[in-house]
Parts: sequence; structure tokens; C-alpha cells
Amino acid sequence: MRRVAIVGVGHSKFGDRQDVNLRELAFEAVKPALEDAGVSPREISYVAVGTVGSWYEELFPAVPVAEYCGLSGASLVRVEAACASGGAAVHAAYMAVASGLTDVALVVGIEKMREVDTPLMVEFLGRGGSYLWEFENFGMTFPGYYALFATAYMNRYGATEEDLALVSVKAHKYAAINPLAHLQKEISIEQALNSIVVSWPLKLYDCSPISDGSAALVLASEEKVKELRADTPIWIAGIGSSSSTANLSYREDLLGIESAIKASQRAYKMAGLGPDRIDVASVHDCFTIAELLAYEDLGFCRRGEGYKMIREGETEIGGRIPVNIDGGLKAKGHPIGATGVAMVAEQTKQLREEVKPTARQAPLKNYTALTHNVGGTGHYCYVTILKR
Repeated sequence: MRRVAIVGVGHSKFGDRQDVNLRELAFEAVKPALEDAGVSPREISYVAVGTVGSWYEELFPAVPVAEYCGLSGASLVRVEAACASGGAAVHAAYMAVASGLTDVALVVGIEKMREVDTPLMVEFLGRGGSYLWEFENFGMTFPGYYALFATAYMNRYGATEEDLALVSVKAHKYAAINPLAHLQKEISIEQALNSIVVSWPLKLYDCSPISDGSAALVLASEEKVKELRADTPIWIAGIGSSSSTANLSYREDLLGIESAIKASQRAYKMAGLGPDRIDVASVHDCFTIAELLAYEDLGFCRRGEGYKMIREGETEIGGRIPVNIDGGLKAKGHPIGATGVAMVAEQTKQLREEVKPTARQAPLKNYTALTHNVGGTGHYCYVTILKR
């Protein structure tokens, strides 16, 4: 397997993007990614488009997206893995380059979720669990699923609603200074705790917004990196993936996402390092409880101690390991097909030390970053470790 580097990144503004159609939204990320890499669309021979769709105008979105961006003729694949579709697209493009199939590949993550109203979107996403058992019979929604995780966590370890609120406050703090974020405003812990209940103990500010957005990456082989004379290639040092059952009743425990544990172990093994070497991370905080579980699943702390990390500020800039300092899914936004690609774009910028404003730049010691992209309630997980 060949070494693979990220040599170009692009990232649209996240939010309610009624100002553009799907093709135009993709172009907002693809154009800067190609310019960043110093390549033309004609040099791209493989494109992986991560998206879930069914709620926007295009039924087969990869084709019109590629056509609009000048990529027609390239090998083209649409990748779907629920909320981990972006991470899966990164994995597909990585394998294409690492295997020698192509020297340059493009990853596009895109979603336009605000084309339908909120109740319909909630129903679409609720069907992403075990439809016949959990949705049809019990009307489960994704806030409901993660509320089960939260109540189990609070009961076993003594975490509180205030601990969940601290995750949200941190997310909004960094989103407020991220010009690409959906929710660019700080909130207080009182605002988080007093917001309306969605599915107890999760309140409005415990839930990520319904967002539109896109992100793109250019991946290149080591030989191509030399040819391009890339100033700061960011290498994919480890990549791991796993899956789990869709039916929660089949799982042994709700405290810990098995697919995330296995995916991270595989990524750490491939990279030849452990969680203590990670300088900065993006984790899948679709709900505040998901961030606390991620700390533990990824080995940043022992089981049952994730809430202590947020209490003690260990995941802030200046803490032991800054996490989601772009606002995360919680406040930057969660356009589900774009999320995993946007995570890698953010961490590439962090390792290049190009984050603007610099107040969001994490201090680097090992020049190593991690992304953790979960689909569904742990149906899929993709963990990627980047190294400068």
C-alpha cells in the first residue's frame, strides 16, 4: 500500500443554504480544494461523493456534481454510510490512491437537508435505526436514541445535565469565532439547561442543527506529492472502520459504541501510535452525550470519566487534548454527507497551522490529529489519523 497525503482542502459555509442548489454548494468546496492542491479538474481520475440524499433535488447526485465541477469522465462513486458517509468517502478515495488505482483522488461530502421541513427530516432520520422494530413500533427518533445513551450514562457514572450542557457551551464558544459555522453565537450554561426538552435529558442545545454544507479534499500518492511540490502535505497515517448492529436490543451495552472502539483501535494500530499522541481531534458530537462517549471510546480517558474531562476543561484549547474547536457538529453544523469530510479538512488546517482566526488554532506537539465519524447510532464508524 502506498502512502497517501491530503494536498488540498475546501469547505463551504454551513447553515441554511437556500441561496444555492446542490451543484453550486459542492462547487464552493471543490474549487478551493483543487486550487489549494494546484491541480486542474482534468488531473482528477477518481471521485468519491459522500451523501445520503433523498431530501434534495438530485436523485443521483454524484453525476451532476461532477459535471458541474468539470470532473465528468473521472471514475465516480457515490458513498453512503448514514452520518458517516463523508468518512466512508474519504476511506474509498484513500484506498483508490493507496492501492495504486489512481495517483490523485477527490473526495466531496455534501448534503442539503433544509429542503424539507423539520418533522419530515426527523422521520427520515428516525428510519435510520432498526425501522421495523424501533421506528414503526415505538416511534424512535435520533434524539430518543441518544437520550437512552445519556440516561444510561448518568445513571451508571453520576454525570449530570450540567455536564452535557458544558459540551454545548464549548461548541458554541468555538463556533462563534468560526466564519464557516452554522450557529455563530456563544451561549451560557443557563441557556443550555433552560432550553426546551427534546428527549429528556437532551434539550434543544444538546442537539446538532439540521444543516446544509459541503467539504472537499484532494488526496495524492507520495510520488504525486513530490511532483506537485506540496508545501505541507498531511499524511493519512491510519484509517480504521467498523460496523455494529442497527437494533439497540442486540447490543450488550449502551455505554460505548462498539464500532467506534474497533475503528479507533484499527486506526491506532495502522498509525503505530496511541491516543496519548493525538494533539487535536474532531469527534462525532451529533448530541452532547455523543462527545462524552467518544472521549472514552477513543481512549482519551478511562470508561466513565468522559464527563470529568469536560468539567476540567481538558478538551478546550490549552487543555490536554482540544476537541471540536471548530464548533463540532453541535454548532458548526451537521450536513450529514459533508460532516466526515469537513472533519478531515479542519484537522488538515490544524496540522498546517493555517486555522483562522488563530484563536482556534490548537497547540501542536506531535503534529498528529484524529477524526471520528459515526453513522447512525454506531451502525458505522470511520476513524482517521493524520500526521504532518
